[in-house]
Amino acid sequence: MASHPPSPVRLIVNADDFGLTDGVNRSIAELASTGALSSATLMANGRAFEDAIARGVRRMGCHVVLVDGVPVSPASEVPTLVDTGGRLQTSLLRFVADLYLGRISEKQIETEAVAQITRLQQAGVTVTHVDTHKHTHLFPRVALPVMRAAMRCGVPAIRNPFEQAWSARLTRGALLRKLEVAALRRFASTFHKLRRAAGLKTTDGSIGVSATGHLDAATLRRLLEAATAGTWELVCHPGYNDTDLAQVKTRLRTTRDTEREALLQQIPQAVREGRIELISFADL
Repeated sequence: MASHPPSPVRLIVNADDFGLTDGVNRSIAELASTGALSSATLMANGRAFEDAIARGVRRMGCHVVLVDGVPVSPASEVPTLVDTGGRLQTSLLRFVADLYLGRISEKQIETEAVAQITRLQQAGVTVTHVDTHKHTHLFPRVALPVMRAAMRCGVPAIRNPFEQAWSARLTRGALLRKLEVAALRRFASTFHKLRRAAGLKTTDGSIGVSATGHLDAATLRRLLEAATAGTWELVCHPGYNDTDLAQVKTRLRTTRDTEREALLQQIPQAVREGRIELISFADL
C-alpha cells in the first residue's frame, strides 16, 4: 500500500497585545500580510486601540485585561478591580492573592470583560475568541466570569491557556516560568469542565507560553518540528521596540523584535512546506 504523508498540524498563530502601541500594531499588520500570523487579540483599553481599529481588521479576539492599565467600565462599577486612582492592579501576584482571599468580585470581572468585548463589537469587530492578558484565566475564578462574558456577548471560543509539556521542554526560557506553567496545569481539568458547560470552542492546547521573552527563530523552529497532529495555538508577542513601547509598562521590549523576525523566518516557510496548516479561531 502507498504511504501517505502525515497531515499538517493545524496551527493558530495568535499575536497578543494588539492595541498596545502603534509599533505593536504595525508589526502585527505586517506579519498578517506576509502570512506569518493568522490571528490577533485586541486590548480594548490599549493606548493604541483606535490605531488598531483603523487598520481595518474586522475579525479578531479580545485580549481581556484585568491587570495593568485602566478599566473600560466606570471604576465605580468594578471597585474590587481598581486602586484608589481608578487603575487596574499592576501586580499579577497581588491580583491572584486578592482573588483567592475573596477581595475581587467574580461578578465585577464579568462586568469588565463584557465591557471590553463590547467595545470591540461596537467598533465593528467580529470577536472570534477571548483570552486574557498575562493568562489570568488559567485560574478558575477568572475563567468562569470570562466565559460568562463570552456567552453574553456571543463569542464562540476561548484560548486554552495550558501549555503542552513538550513545548515547555523545548524552550530555553527561565526555569521559574517553566515550573509555574507546570504547576498551573492542575487547573486544566476545571477549565475544560467549565468550558464544555459554556459551549465554548478551543484548541488542544497552547505552545510557546514558556518561550515568552525567549521566542527566537531557533526555538520556534524546534516547536514547529515537534508539533504533532492536532490543533494548537502558538502564543506570541511581536512588535517594534520603539519610543512608544518605552512609554508603556511591559517586560517585553527587545524580545518583540526577536519574535517578529522569528515569525517571518519560520511560519511562511512551514506553511509552504506543508508542515502546518495555518488557521484562525474562526475555523475551529
